[in-house]
Amino acid sequence: MRYLDRLQPLALLALRLTLGIVLVAHGSHKVYGHMHEYAGYIASLGLPAWLGYVSALTEFIGGILLILGLFTRCASFAVFINMCVAIAKLHVKHGVLGAGGYEYPLALATIAFALIMLGPGPISFDAIRGGGGRSPGT
Repeated sequence: MRYLDRLQPLALLALRLTLGIVLVAHGSHKVYGHMHEYAGYIASLGLPAWLGYVSALTEFIGGILLILGLFTRCASFAVFINMCVAIAKLHVKHGVLGAGGYEYPLALATIAFALIMLGPGPISFDAIRGGGGRSPGT
């Protein structure tokens, strides 16, 4: 099974691209045209409205950074916190499965956590600039 270790860079790339694409898709709806409404919605949850702007920008800009593999651990940490807050303040009351459940943000938070721990991998701008692009175990 050692030959699978050589595919770890592709696995990290797949995690980054998947998380990044999902975040950009969801974040773009909030950033372009609906950011003020989103901030109001966040305020209705008992959080400061300015966190709505932070949340939307975390999804959108964080997703772009993850796709590029640039500042991957920082972007992943911000996404992880964003998803944990979303679970705690919005989704947990709906349970794990079903409409509004927390299985989706939990999966995103888990991918972000893995990227915090494992780094971006060698197929990333972080690796080019010397920012932790090594594969696990090297």
